[in-house]
Amino acid sequence: MKMTKINIKNLFLGLILVGGAGFANAQTTQTDSATTTVTTAQSSNPTIDGLKKQIETNPKDTEALAKLATAYQEASDWTNAVDTWKKVSVLLPDWAPSYYSQAYAYQSAKDDTNAKIAYEKYVATVKPEEVEQNKKNLAYAYFYLAFSEQQSDRAKAKEHIAKSLQYDPSNQDAIKLSKALNS
Repeated sequence: MKMTKINIKNLFLGLILVGGAGFANAQTTQTDSATTTVTTAQSSNPTIDGLKKQIETNPKDTEALAKLATAYQEASDWTNAVDTWKKVSVLLPDWAPSYYSQAYAYQSAKDDTNAKIAYEKYVATVKPEEVEQNKKNLAYAYFYLAFSEQQSDRAKAKEHIAKSLQYDPSNQDAIKLSKALNS
């Protein structure tokens, strides 16, 4: 069991380092590629194919599932990415990164309702000892929640944006939203 935890933590750190640039871009770039990229992702992708075969032999291999979900994300196959991240979160319900990644995939697929639910689950799942390493993701999750609640529950949106700025006081989008909410 200890080996699995180490591998999952190493995998998460690797995902952060490798996917960080693409993820930051996805947060700031509008795309309408959901329909065109799904067909690309369904074409032969050796990484995806290899991971699917590995998972067929061991469906509870969380490390392979996380790698598969990441490969789907890299291929912009948001439906399969979400489905695979859901499998990871069922097997590892206390592993916050799976919820953050689900939220990212939902958001990329323009499914704001489920993205909001997944970001809320992520925020609720981050353990106190993991806060420091998750500050940027927490800041973004709270920003997203504040943004999505600004029309329906202004008080809650203010709470979320304050949390976002607590974790990343330099985020200009969060600063602008905070000013808008508090004016």
